[in-house]
Amino acid sequence: MLKLTHVQKIYPNGYQAIRDFNLEIEDGDFCVLVGPSGCGKSTTLRMIAGLEDITHGTFEIDGKVVNNIPPKARGIAMVFQSYALYPTLTVYENMAFALDLAGFDEDIIDKRVRETAKILGLTDYLDRLPKNLSGGQRQRVALGRAIIRKAKIFLMDEPLSNLDARQRVNMRSELVKIHRNVGATTVYVTHDQVEAMTMATKIVCMDVGVIKQVGTPEELYFHPKNLFVAGFIGDPPMNFVHGEVVNGSFKAKGYDVNLSKLSSELLAKLEGKKVVMGYRPEHAVLHLEGKKEDYVTLSASIEVYEMLGDIQNVYLDNAGTKAIIKAAPEDKIKIGSSLEYSVAYGDLHFFDEKTEDAIE
Repeated sequence: MLKLTHVQKIYPNGYQAIRDFNLEIEDGDFCVLVGPSGCGKSTTLRMIAGLEDITHGTFEIDGKVVNNIPPKARGIAMVFQSYALYPTLTVYENMAFALDLAGFDEDIIDKRVRETAKILGLTDYLDRLPKNLSGGQRQRVALGRAIIRKAKIFLMDEPLSNLDARQRVNMRSELVKIHRNVGATTVYVTHDQVEAMTMATKIVCMDVGVIKQVGTPEELYFHPKNLFVAGFIGDPPMNFVHGEVVNGSFKAKGYDVNLSKLSSELLAKLEGKKVVMGYRPEHAVLHLEGKKEDYVTLSASIEVYEMLGDIQNVYLDNAGTKAIIKAAPEDKIKIGSSLEYSVAYGDLHFFDEKTEDAIE
Protein backbone atom coordinates (compact mmCIF):
# COMPACT_ATOMS: atom_id res chain seq x y z
CA MET A 1 0.00 0.00 0.00
CA LEU A 2 1.27 3.45 -0.94
CA LYS A 3 0.33 6.61 0.94
CA LEU A 4 1.26 10.21 0.09
CA THR A 5 0.35 12.74 2.78
CA HIS A 6 0.44 16.52 2.22
CA VAL A 7 3.17 16.06 -0.39
CA GLN A 8 4.57 19.15 -2.10
CA LYS A 9 7.28 19.60 -4.68
CA ILE A 10 8.92 23.01 -4.97
CA TYR A 11 11.91 23.45 -7.25
CA PRO A 12 14.88 25.71 -6.37
CA ASN A 13 13.58 28.40 -8.75
CA GLY A 14 10.39 28.60 -6.66
CA TYR A 15 8.11 26.74 -9.09
CA GLN A 16 5.61 24.56 -7.21
CA ALA A 17 4.88 21.46 -9.27
CA ILE A 18 2.82 19.57 -6.66
CA ARG A 19 0.49 21.15 -4.08
CA ASP A 20 -0.80 19.37 -0.96
CA PHE A 21 -1.07 15.97 -2.64
CA ASN A 22 -2.92 13.34 -0.56
CA LEU A 23 -3.46 9.84 -1.96
CA GLU A 24 -3.77 6.24 -0.80
CA ILE A 25 -3.16 3.42 -3.28
CA GLU A 26 -4.28 0.01 -2.09
CA ASP A 27 -2.29 -3.19 -2.50
CA GLY A 28 -2.90 -4.55 -6.02
CA ASP A 29 -4.47 -1.36 -7.39
CA PHE A 30 -3.91 -0.26 -10.99
CA CYS A 31 -3.83 3.47 -10.26
CA VAL A 32 -3.65 5.85 -13.22
CA LEU A 33 -2.49 9.46 -12.84
CA VAL A 34 -4.12 11.38 -15.68
CA GLY A 35 -4.16 15.02 -16.68
CA PRO A 36 -2.88 17.49 -19.28
CA SER A 37 0.81 18.02 -19.97
CA GLY A 38 2.51 19.87 -17.13
CA CYS A 39 -0.05 18.92 -14.47
CA GLY A 40 2.56 17.19 -12.27
CA LYS A 41 1.76 13.52 -12.84
CA SER A 42 5.29 12.51 -13.94
CA THR A 43 6.80 14.51 -11.08
CA THR A 44 4.57 12.58 -8.66
CA LEU A 45 5.69 9.28 -10.20
CA ARG A 46 9.34 10.28 -9.89
CA MET A 47 8.85 11.16 -6.21
CA ILE A 48 7.30 7.71 -5.63
CA ALA A 49 10.32 6.16 -7.41
CA GLY A 50 12.76 8.24 -5.35
CA LEU A 51 14.15 10.01 -8.43
CA GLU A 52 12.84 13.37 -7.12
CA ASP A 53 13.05 14.63 -3.54
CA ILE A 54 9.82 15.45 -1.69
CA THR A 55 9.94 19.08 -0.52
CA HIS A 56 7.26 18.70 2.15
CA GLY A 57 5.05 15.81 3.29
CA THR A 58 5.57 12.07 3.60
CA PHE A 59 5.51 9.05 1.33
CA GLU A 60 4.89 5.63 2.90
CA ILE A 61 5.13 2.09 1.55
CA ASP A 62 3.23 -0.40 3.73
CA GLY A 63 3.20 2.09 6.61
CA LYS A 64 6.94 2.88 6.49
CA VAL A 65 8.06 6.41 5.62
CA VAL A 66 10.52 6.10 2.72
CA ASN A 67 11.24 9.77 1.89
CA ASN A 68 14.99 9.22 2.42
CA ILE A 69 15.19 5.62 1.17
CA PRO A 70 17.13 5.34 -2.13
CA PRO A 71 15.26 4.12 -5.23
CA LYS A 72 16.94 0.69 -5.34
CA ALA A 73 15.75 -0.09 -1.79
CA ARG A 74 12.07 0.75 -2.39
CA GLY A 75 11.09 -2.50 -4.12
CA ILE A 76 10.04 -0.59 -7.23
CA ALA A 77 10.36 -1.45 -10.93
CA MET A 78 9.92 1.34 -13.49
CA VAL A 79 8.91 1.13 -17.15
CA PHE A 80 9.85 4.18 -19.21
CA GLN A 81 8.34 5.77 -22.30
CA SER A 82 11.55 5.09 -24.25
CA TYR A 83 11.71 1.33 -23.38
CA ALA A 84 15.40 1.79 -22.29
CA LEU A 85 16.53 -1.57 -23.70
CA TYR A 86 20.19 -2.48 -24.23
CA PRO A 87 20.50 -2.51 -28.05
CA THR A 88 23.39 -5.03 -28.18
CA LEU A 89 21.71 -7.57 -25.89
CA THR A 90 19.09 -10.12 -26.96
CA VAL A 91 15.61 -10.18 -25.47
CA TYR A 92 16.75 -12.98 -23.15
CA GLU A 93 19.83 -11.01 -22.04
CA ASN A 94 17.85 -7.80 -21.55
CA MET A 95 15.39 -9.57 -19.28
CA ALA A 96 18.10 -11.48 -17.40
CA PHE A 97 20.39 -8.48 -16.89
CA ALA A 98 19.07 -7.27 -13.51
CA LEU A 99 19.01 -10.80 -12.05
CA ASP A 100 22.53 -11.48 -13.32
CA LEU A 101 23.71 -8.23 -11.74
CA ALA A 102 22.09 -9.27 -8.45
CA GLY A 103 24.04 -12.55 -8.47
CA PHE A 104 21.23 -15.06 -9.06
CA ASP A 105 22.15 -18.59 -10.19
CA GLU A 106 21.91 -19.28 -13.91
CA ASP A 107 19.20 -21.92 -13.40
CA ILE A 108 16.98 -19.48 -11.48
CA ILE A 109 17.58 -16.74 -14.07
CA ASP A 110 16.70 -19.09 -16.94
CA LYS A 111 13.53 -20.27 -15.21
CA ARG A 112 12.35 -16.71 -14.46
CA VAL A 113 13.14 -15.42 -17.96
CA ARG A 114 11.20 -18.24 -19.61
CA GLU A 115 8.25 -17.90 -17.20
CA THR A 116 8.09 -14.15 -17.84
CA ALA A 117 8.48 -14.58 -21.60
CA LYS A 118 5.54 -17.00 -21.58
CA ILE A 119 3.34 -14.48 -19.73
CA LEU A 120 4.25 -11.77 -22.26
CA GLY A 121 4.15 -13.89 -25.42
CA LEU A 122 7.88 -13.41 -26.05
CA THR A 123 9.03 -17.05 -26.01
CA ASP A 124 9.71 -17.05 -29.77
CA TYR A 125 11.70 -13.80 -29.63
CA LEU A 126 14.24 -14.51 -26.86
CA ASP A 127 17.22 -14.65 -29.24
CA ARG A 128 16.35 -11.44 -31.12
CA LEU A 129 17.88 -8.00 -30.70
CA PRO A 130 15.59 -5.04 -29.89
CA LYS A 131 16.10 -3.56 -33.37
CA ASN A 132 14.40 -6.65 -34.85
CA LEU A 133 11.24 -6.23 -32.77
CA SER A 134 8.11 -4.14 -33.30
CA GLY A 135 7.28 -1.29 -30.94
CA GLY A 136 4.74 -3.41 -29.08
CA GLN A 137 7.22 -6.28 -28.68
CA ARG A 138 9.91 -3.91 -27.37
CA GLN A 139 7.42 -2.53 -24.87
CA ARG A 140 6.69 -6.08 -23.68
CA VAL A 141 10.41 -6.69 -23.19
CA ALA A 142 10.60 -3.51 -21.08
CA LEU A 143 7.67 -4.85 -19.03
CA GLY A 144 9.41 -8.20 -18.77
CA ARG A 145 12.46 -6.58 -17.19
CA ALA A 146 10.17 -5.11 -14.54
CA ILE A 147 8.13 -8.29 -13.96
CA ILE A 148 11.14 -10.58 -13.68
CA ARG A 149 12.40 -8.73 -10.61
CA LYS A 150 9.15 -9.60 -8.81
CA ALA A 151 8.94 -6.05 -7.52
CA LYS A 152 6.06 -5.08 -5.22
CA ILE A 153 5.37 -1.88 -7.16
CA PHE A 154 5.38 -1.12 -10.88
CA LEU A 155 5.69 2.48 -12.07
CA MET A 156 4.90 3.24 -15.71
CA ASP A 157 5.49 6.63 -17.32
CA GLU A 158 3.45 6.93 -20.55
CA PRO A 159 4.70 3.52 -21.77
CA LEU A 160 2.39 3.39 -24.80
CA SER A 161 2.96 6.86 -26.21
CA ASN A 162 5.50 5.67 -28.81
CA LEU A 163 3.14 3.07 -30.27
CA ASP A 164 0.74 3.58 -33.15
CA ALA A 165 -3.03 3.63 -32.52
CA ARG A 166 -3.62 -0.08 -33.14
CA GLN A 167 -0.65 -1.15 -31.03
CA ARG A 168 -1.84 1.09 -28.18
CA VAL A 169 -5.27 -0.57 -28.17
CA ASN A 170 -3.67 -4.04 -28.14
CA MET A 171 -1.16 -3.15 -25.42
CA ARG A 172 -3.86 -1.64 -23.18
CA SER A 173 -5.58 -5.00 -22.92
CA GLU A 174 -2.22 -6.77 -22.60
CA LEU A 175 -1.25 -4.55 -19.65
CA VAL A 176 -4.55 -5.23 -17.89
CA LYS A 177 -4.06 -9.00 -18.32
CA ILE A 178 -0.45 -8.78 -17.10
CA HIS A 179 -1.56 -6.81 -14.06
CA ARG A 180 -4.14 -9.47 -13.23
CA ASN A 181 -1.53 -12.23 -13.56
CA VAL A 182 1.24 -10.48 -11.62
CA GLY A 183 -0.90 -8.63 -9.07
CA ALA A 184 1.68 -5.94 -8.27
CA THR A 185 0.52 -2.48 -7.24
CA THR A 186 0.83 -0.36 -10.38
CA VAL A 187 1.02 3.42 -10.76
CA TYR A 188 0.61 4.48 -14.39
CA VAL A 189 1.01 7.97 -15.86
CA THR A 190 -0.78 9.10 -19.02
CA HIS A 191 -2.34 12.20 -20.57
CA ASP A 192 -4.74 9.95 -22.50
CA GLN A 193 -8.05 9.71 -20.66
CA VAL A 194 -9.09 6.71 -22.81
CA GLU A 195 -6.12 4.76 -21.40
CA ALA A 196 -7.14 5.84 -17.90
CA MET A 197 -10.78 4.80 -18.35
CA THR A 198 -10.02 1.41 -19.89
CA MET A 199 -7.18 0.28 -17.62
CA ALA A 200 -7.54 1.77 -14.14
CA THR A 201 -9.09 0.43 -10.97
CA LYS A 202 -8.50 3.93 -9.57
CA ILE A 203 -8.05 7.20 -11.46
CA VAL A 204 -6.34 10.30 -10.07
CA CYS A 205 -7.29 13.25 -12.26
CA MET A 206 -4.79 16.12 -11.87
CA ASP A 207 -4.40 19.71 -12.99
CA VAL A 208 -1.62 22.22 -12.15
CA GLY A 209 -0.23 20.02 -9.39
CA VAL A 210 -3.57 19.50 -7.65
CA ILE A 211 -5.77 16.40 -7.41
CA LYS A 212 -9.14 17.27 -8.92
CA GLN A 213 -10.84 13.93 -8.20
CA VAL A 214 -9.96 10.38 -7.20
CA GLY A 215 -12.28 7.48 -7.95
CA THR A 216 -13.14 4.56 -10.18
CA PRO A 217 -13.56 5.21 -13.93
CA GLU A 218 -17.34 4.97 -13.43
CA GLU A 219 -17.30 7.58 -10.64
CA LEU A 220 -15.34 10.11 -12.70
CA TYR A 221 -17.50 9.54 -15.77
CA PHE A 222 -20.95 9.55 -14.15
CA HIS A 223 -20.25 11.79 -11.14
CA PRO A 224 -17.54 14.34 -11.96
CA LYS A 225 -16.97 16.58 -8.94
CA ASN A 226 -16.03 19.69 -10.92
CA LEU A 227 -15.93 21.26 -14.37
CA PHE A 228 -12.34 20.22 -14.99
CA VAL A 229 -12.99 16.49 -14.52
CA ALA A 230 -16.28 16.69 -16.46
CA GLY A 231 -14.46 18.30 -19.39
CA PHE A 232 -11.38 16.08 -19.27
CA ILE A 233 -12.98 12.65 -18.91
CA GLY A 234 -14.98 11.57 -21.95
CA ASP A 235 -14.31 11.61 -25.68
CA PRO A 236 -15.61 13.90 -27.09
CA PRO A 237 -15.75 15.95 -23.86
CA MET A 238 -18.91 16.99 -22.04
CA ASN A 239 -20.88 19.90 -23.52
CA PHE A 240 -21.26 22.99 -21.32
CA VAL A 241 -23.79 25.83 -21.40
CA HIS A 242 -23.33 28.85 -19.11
CA GLY A 243 -26.57 30.32 -17.79
CA GLU A 244 -28.80 30.98 -14.79
CA VAL A 245 -31.68 29.16 -13.12
CA VAL A 246 -34.73 31.42 -12.76
CA ASN A 247 -38.17 30.24 -11.60
CA GLY A 248 -37.32 26.59 -12.19
CA SER A 249 -35.89 27.08 -15.69
CA PHE A 250 -32.33 27.17 -16.98
CA LYS A 251 -31.93 30.29 -19.10
CA ALA A 252 -29.10 31.23 -21.42
CA LYS A 253 -28.80 32.81 -24.84
CA GLY A 254 -30.71 30.43 -27.12
CA TYR A 255 -31.80 28.21 -24.18
CA ASP A 256 -34.90 28.07 -21.99
CA VAL A 257 -34.94 24.64 -20.34
CA ASN A 258 -37.69 23.67 -17.92
CA LEU A 259 -36.10 21.88 -14.95
CA SER A 260 -39.30 21.02 -13.11
CA LYS A 261 -38.60 17.27 -13.37
CA LEU A 262 -35.43 17.57 -11.31
CA SER A 263 -35.63 16.63 -7.63
CA SER A 264 -36.95 19.44 -5.44
CA GLU A 265 -33.71 19.29 -3.41
CA LEU A 266 -31.50 19.83 -6.46
CA LEU A 267 -33.80 22.50 -7.89
CA ALA A 268 -33.65 24.42 -4.59
CA LYS A 269 -29.83 24.39 -4.78
CA LEU A 270 -29.91 25.68 -8.37
CA GLU A 271 -32.58 28.37 -8.03
CA GLY A 272 -31.26 31.88 -8.56
CA LYS A 273 -27.70 30.71 -9.26
CA LYS A 274 -25.39 31.23 -12.20
CA VAL A 275 -24.58 27.69 -13.22
CA VAL A 276 -23.05 25.63 -16.00
CA MET A 277 -25.31 22.92 -17.41
CA GLY A 278 -23.50 19.95 -18.91
CA TYR A 279 -24.42 16.83 -20.87
CA ARG A 280 -22.31 14.24 -22.64
CA PRO A 281 -22.38 13.85 -26.46
CA GLU A 282 -23.45 10.22 -26.16
CA HIS A 283 -26.46 11.13 -24.00
CA ALA A 284 -28.10 13.18 -26.76
CA VAL A 285 -31.04 11.28 -28.29
CA LEU A 286 -32.17 12.03 -31.85
CA HIS A 287 -35.05 9.57 -32.09
CA LEU A 288 -36.88 9.72 -28.77
CA GLU A 289 -38.66 6.51 -27.83
CA GLY A 290 -39.07 7.09 -24.09
CA LYS A 291 -41.50 9.34 -22.28
CA LYS A 292 -41.06 12.88 -23.57
CA GLU A 293 -41.62 14.35 -20.09
CA ASP A 294 -38.43 12.59 -18.87
CA TYR A 295 -36.31 14.58 -21.34
CA VAL A 296 -35.38 18.17 -22.11
CA THR A 297 -35.49 19.15 -25.77
CA LEU A 298 -32.65 21.20 -27.29
CA SER A 299 -32.00 22.44 -30.80
CA ALA A 300 -29.02 23.84 -32.69
CA SER A 301 -27.69 24.27 -36.20
CA ILE A 302 -25.29 21.73 -37.71
CA GLU A 303 -21.83 23.13 -38.47
CA VAL A 304 -19.95 19.97 -39.51
CA TYR A 305 -19.94 16.24 -38.88
CA GLU A 306 -17.42 13.41 -38.73
CA MET A 307 -18.32 9.94 -40.00
CA LEU A 308 -16.35 7.44 -37.90
CA GLY A 309 -18.01 4.28 -39.19
CA ASP A 310 -19.88 3.09 -36.11
CA ILE A 311 -20.86 6.62 -35.05
CA GLN A 312 -21.02 10.22 -36.26
CA ASN A 313 -19.76 13.18 -34.27
CA VAL A 314 -22.04 16.13 -35.07
CA TYR A 315 -20.77 19.63 -34.27
CA LEU A 316 -23.49 22.12 -33.38
CA ASP A 317 -23.94 25.81 -32.67
CA ASN A 318 -26.77 27.42 -30.71
CA ALA A 319 -26.49 31.20 -30.41
CA GLY A 320 -22.71 30.98 -30.12
CA THR A 321 -22.63 27.99 -27.73
CA LYS A 322 -20.84 25.05 -29.32
CA ALA A 323 -21.78 21.42 -28.70
CA ILE A 324 -20.94 17.94 -29.99
CA ILE A 325 -23.40 15.06 -30.04
CA LYS A 326 -23.13 11.49 -31.26
CA ALA A 327 -25.48 10.22 -33.96
CA ALA A 328 -25.98 6.81 -35.58
CA PRO A 329 -24.15 6.31 -38.90
CA GLU A 330 -27.45 5.98 -40.78
CA ASP A 331 -28.80 9.34 -39.51
CA LYS A 332 -29.02 11.89 -42.32
CA ILE A 333 -26.98 14.91 -41.24
CA LYS A 334 -27.14 18.06 -43.36
CA ILE A 335 -24.72 20.91 -42.72
CA GLY A 336 -26.52 24.21 -42.08
CA SER A 337 -29.83 22.62 -41.09
CA SER A 338 -31.42 22.75 -37.64
CA LEU A 339 -31.29 19.65 -35.45
CA GLU A 340 -33.56 18.86 -32.51
CA TYR A 341 -32.40 16.37 -29.87
CA SER A 342 -33.30 15.30 -26.34
CA VAL A 343 -31.35 14.71 -23.15
CA ALA A 344 -32.76 12.83 -20.15
CA TYR A 345 -33.05 14.86 -16.95
CA GLY A 346 -30.93 12.20 -15.25
CA ASP A 347 -28.09 12.85 -17.71
CA LEU A 348 -27.85 16.57 -16.99
CA HIS A 349 -25.00 17.85 -14.82
CA PHE A 350 -24.88 21.21 -13.06
CA PHE A 351 -21.86 23.13 -11.79
CA ASP A 352 -21.53 26.34 -9.82
CA GLU A 353 -20.17 28.88 -12.31
CA LYS A 354 -18.02 30.58 -9.66
CA THR A 355 -16.50 27.61 -7.78
CA GLU A 356 -16.78 25.16 -10.73
CA ASP A 357 -17.86 22.46 -8.24
CA ALA A 358 -20.66 20.05 -9.09
CA ILE A 359 -24.10 20.76 -7.63
CA GLU A 360 -25.65 17.40 -6.79
